[in-house]
Amino acid sequence: MTGLVHGLVDEDREVELLLGIVAATSSGPGVESLAAAVAELITSVTASDVCFVHVLDDSGRSLTLAGATPPFDEQVGLITMPLGEGVSGWVASHRAPVVITDNKDEDSRYVPIASLRGSDFTSMASVPMQTELGGLVGVLNVHTVARHDFTGRDIELLLAIGRLLAGALDQARMHRQVAARERAHENFAEQVIAAQESERRRLAGDIHDGISQRLVSLTYRLDAAARAVGASDGPEAADQLEKARDLVDLTLAEARAAIGGLRPPVLDDLGLVGGLASLASSIPEIDLDLELADRRLPEHVEVALYRIAQECLQNVVKHARAMTAKVWFEVDDGGTARLEVSDNGVGFDPAPDRAPTSYGMLSMSERAELVGGQLSVRSRPGWGTTVTVTVPVDAAADHAG
Repeated sequence: MTGLVHGLVDEDREVELLLGIVAATSSGPGVESLAAAVAELITSVTASDVCFVHVLDDSGRSLTLAGATPPFDEQVGLITMPLGEGVSGWVASHRAPVVITDNKDEDSRYVPIASLRGSDFTSMASVPMQTELGGLVGVLNVHTVARHDFTGRDIELLLAIGRLLAGALDQARMHRQVAARERAHENFAEQVIAAQESERRRLAGDIHDGISQRLVSLTYRLDAAARAVGASDGPEAADQLEKARDLVDLTLAEARAAIGGLRPPVLDDLGLVGGLASLASSIPEIDLDLELADRRLPEHVEVALYRIAQECLQNVVKHARAMTAKVWFEVDDGGTARLEVSDNGVGFDPAPDRAPTSYGMLSMSERAELVGGQLSVRSRPGWGTTVTVTVPVDAAADHAG
């Protein structure tokens, strides 16, 4: 008869409860927020007084309290139990419901948890939460202060709720795992790039403090030697000293260029756009056109894009025989950074076995992939080359720094 109370909930409100559960499971990917919403919904609609949602952890060996009716929501994330321990652990291990009407302490499976105040509640029902394919996701418990005889209908309802919740929680858990892997990949990329840049700084410092300083000292000594050589020593000695001085100057210039290439200070001070402008000014061999959006990105992304542009322009100078080149950078409204370097040089067949700069292309591709981006190369003999790299970046981080 409609409206007659059947155990936990009457028929009318049973439909309301199931619709509420469906709505809650469609609200978002958060495990804890979903578990909390369902726990509160169950206690507000049924005759139960508290509800606990225990979720199987990623190891598959223990349950963690993921959602609870207030005030027990303060214990979320703090309560864990191995599979097989306590009523919830038994339900998880055996994939079967447990009903305790009273005298919980006399049930060998019951293990009291002080912070959950089990002694305040007389009756409980515990059911497994399983996906349609039978995968265990967790355990759903309801408790009542007064004695309650859970009916078969009550258990079927809780099992149905458990199946609805299991599918959503499984998706939420997978979403969390994917997000965690993405964060781990990003952190790894940052650490790898930071380590590379740290090593570049060290090498730049070693060159500056060692080789460069010795070359400067050698310059002074050659100047002194030139002054000491008299006309009587003959023009040949003076000529050799002048050539030695020229060689030292050339080597010193190369050392300074190497220092700048290893870690240009402008990249730290002005970011990617300033670094690209400085890089362009250091290449007088070609006419470079710059079109750069003044946007900041996470440091590891800026470093990766700078290194790719640096490799591209080195290839232009060494291989392209180009007269002009263009560097273009922007971040679109969707949060994707795009760097493009193009030239009007001789071009090449981009097939890996025929590309003269395949090692450089491989290095650029690896740098792009390390920060979650993609690199593409368009070229053919006589038509120049265009290298494009796109990197999705968080919109909130576009103005970082």
